[in-house]
Amino acid sequence: MSGIAGWVDWKRDLSKEQDVLRGMTDAIRHRGPDDEGNWFSQRAAIGHRRLFVIDPAGGKQPMVYRSGDHSIVLSYDGFIYNYRDLRSELENLGHRFGTESDAEVLLHSYLEWGEDFLRRINGVFAFAIWDERRSALMLARDRLGVKPLFFKVHNSGLLFGSELKAILAHPEVKPEVDVEGFSEIFAMGPVRTPGFGVFRGIQEVRPGHYIIFTKEKAHHHQYWKLESKPHEDDVDTTVEKIREILKDTVKRQLIADKPVVSMLSGGLDSSGLASMASRYMAEEGKRLRTYSLDFAGSDQHFKTSLLHASRDEPFVKIVSEYANTDHHTVIIDRDELTENLFLPLKARDLPALGEMEASLHLLFREMKKDATVTLSGESADEVFSGYPWFHRDEFLFSGTFPWSAQIRYFRDILNEETLKKLRPEEHRKRRYQEAVNEVPKLEGESGIEEKQREMSYLFITRFLSFLLERKDRMSMHNSLEARVPFSDYRLVQYLFNVPYSMKTIDKVEKSLLRRAFQGYLPEEVLTRKKSAYPSNTDPSYYQNIRMMLNEMIEDPQAPLIPFLDKQKLNYISGHLFEKAPFEVGKMMEFILHVNQWLQDYKISLKL
Repeated sequence: MSGIAGWVDWKRDLSKEQDVLRGMTDAIRHRGPDDEGNWFSQRAAIGHRRLFVIDPAGGKQPMVYRSGDHSIVLSYDGFIYNYRDLRSELENLGHRFGTESDAEVLLHSYLEWGEDFLRRINGVFAFAIWDERRSALMLARDRLGVKPLFFKVHNSGLLFGSELKAILAHPEVKPEVDVEGFSEIFAMGPVRTPGFGVFRGIQEVRPGHYIIFTKEKAHHHQYWKLESKPHEDDVDTTVEKIREILKDTVKRQLIADKPVVSMLSGGLDSSGLASMASRYMAEEGKRLRTYSLDFAGSDQHFKTSLLHASRDEPFVKIVSEYANTDHHTVIIDRDELTENLFLPLKARDLPALGEMEASLHLLFREMKKDATVTLSGESADEVFSGYPWFHRDEFLFSGTFPWSAQIRYFRDILNEETLKKLRPEEHRKRRYQEAVNEVPKLEGESGIEEKQREMSYLFITRFLSFLLERKDRMSMHNSLEARVPFSDYRLVQYLFNVPYSMKTIDKVEKSLLRRAFQGYLPEEVLTRKKSAYPSNTDPSYYQNIRMMLNEMIEDPQAPLIPFLDKQKLNYISGHLFEKAPFEVGKMMEFILHVNQWLQDYKISLKL
């Protein structure tokens, strides 16, 4: 895993822009603290920051292949899980390799098959290939968008980078946000629209897409998308296929030249992966280290909710003993959460979710002390339709994103003038309709099944993107690579066409995954009700957040204040907080993040 950044210009000489490129790559040094590399020509400046995972001695980037008088240059972030298979195929075709890295395999795949090589790859990636033969830049991103890649058309060329901060580090880029970007913040919350970079003029390569930039124009291509087709396998066959894909995926994702560990929440998803991984590692005489997160005083403060049925720690211990893992629990208290409230903002370059992301960042910080790679259970709920929203009519037929209720307060705090400018409700409706229009229809499907397919599409293409972005930024900000086996595109595509009635065949969410993990987990974990990523419920923490918000309200220099309705804000901070401190506290965290974002990034609002 790495960080990539670069600058291409078809009129300007970039051969002496070392300081600018170094500034861009230094901005994402956390993604690759182990090595750096830069390549320059008149038309291109390509940079790379490397995290040693595979072949530390080889695989230096940018990687360059000479073809006559021209260079083909690769800067790549990710891991190709089937690179060994591809390498064998390429060697049979006459290719010769000088390293053991997957990056070299990716470059030779491009040389052999051109743009079509993307369809042969199983992995997570974001890369740039500068091809001097064509004077063209190719930017590409993996199918589910596990790895990020932003770009900005700039004068007679463009800039690109793994994170927004790489582009913002360019001295000619101003941190501007217009009506569309500011409306996105309040209409969508942290669940961004795919491809939209919020900052003025900055876009993101969409998952499953690649773009070829030439002097004349940009050619956008979609090389992968979800397809709707009848599911013809019976239940037993379906379960077996799921199990085989997961076994293959986990085995491939354990490949590394650095220590690999696993997250373990005690829930079905991470527990099943950890147990599978533990068996593979035991075959090599190794013991898997696992990590969980808990909050100080959680045994006193925990409350059940729609997404939190039970505390994690009792189940974590059961799984660790069953799977024979070397387990470590990271306990975080309210003061750590308060002090690090804005850490996720620095990692994301956009407002984030407060303690929910700060705690993940702190967990990864501890894990990094022992490892470079971790497995994570992200994506299972999205691909197996595990949320309550999939079977409740009030969400299926709501006519909006099902998670919109979680950000219902955002528009309520804006003053009338700002509401008229931003029109957040119209923005959200437009984004929702854009998403629904993409859903591939299945002939003959209607009613609730059609709505459940639609819901599945929304979660895979929108909500999952948010979760993967969160996981990538929090882990890579700590120079830790998080691998997500449930995001294997083979599994995602297969399950997209499995009817919800089969996914819940045993009258419980994720029935098929529970069956697939039989033999890997004890019964009490196989039957445990879904419990989402843990959230701090210590009332004193939210009192801290309330105090911080009240200070912001009274600060005339607070950049967000001119856009807020102070009377509504005081009501929310007062009466409403007393009624529902946990729910309102989440909204307060986001407001604080938006204010801090405007301040720290010195954002110029073009409204």
